[in-house]
Amino acid sequence: MGIFKKRQYGVINITQVEEKDVPVVPDGTWIKCNKCGKILYKKALEENLNICPSCNNYFRLGSYERIAQICDKGTFKEFNKYMKSRNPMDFPNYEEKLKENVEKSGTTEAVVTGEGEIAGNKIIIAVMDSNFLMGSMGTVVGEKITVAVEEATKRKLPIIIFTASGGARMQEGILSLMQMAKVSSALSKHSDSGLLYITVLTDPTTGGVTASFAMLGDIILSEPNALIGFAGRRVIEGTIKEKLPDDFQSAEFLLENGFIDSIVKRENLKSSLATLLKLHEDLEV
Repeated sequence: MGIFKKRQYGVINITQVEEKDVPVVPDGTWIKCNKCGKILYKKALEENLNICPSCNNYFRLGSYERIAQICDKGTFKEFNKYMKSRNPMDFPNYEEKLKENVEKSGTTEAVVTGEGEIAGNKIIIAVMDSNFLMGSMGTVVGEKITVAVEEATKRKLPIIIFTASGGARMQEGILSLMQMAKVSSALSKHSDSGLLYITVLTDPTTGGVTASFAMLGDIILSEPNALIGFAGRRVIEGTIKEKLPDDFQSAEFLLENGFIDSIVKRENLKSSLATLLKLHEDLEV
């Protein structure tokens, strides 16, 4: 008859947890690697130069992050910080998009330029930022880089340009394409003065930037696995009617085919640049 007995249940007292007692994790504390999918503690990632410790994936850096890694502490002085783009072609919603990207990236444009030092070597530096409209090159980007190159020529200093770009900015039409020739012309005068120009290609470097100043360096370096090219893979395959290699347009493919001089790991980049600058200085003497 035990099957008809009333079942006894235990009683659990649940204490209401007040919202103030729940620990709050600030936004942006953790970040997901887009290659291996691991969830990473952002502060630890930054201490590892924004390289995934699990799969060695290189996270893209903002301009100021890059400058902090490359320039000696306290030596960087920015040029034309508040130079901003307008809307010369009256492109719809372009002003709003610019404002959004200023807030998102923390910069006023897709490049930061200035003077600084690397291991005591004085340089002019320009660092493109893929967080601002994918580093696209408009009139202000072209002007800022051109002024930086001209300043390097005037002061007889080496210039280092870190590229990261989706190409010419479509919202500025032909005016953005003009920047290819404009920057290249300034670099030609810099070269005629016997001065050193180093480019460091980072992910991604594509379009009009690749077709102009990115590939004009006396020495061309790249970070590992960076995407470097002009037109997209599908466009090229559709044009030539052939299947391209899996590593096509990677830094490793370009090195193998003689388009760049070396691939340098991020942790070695500052010391490598310092060595090149010192060698060039010794050759001048």
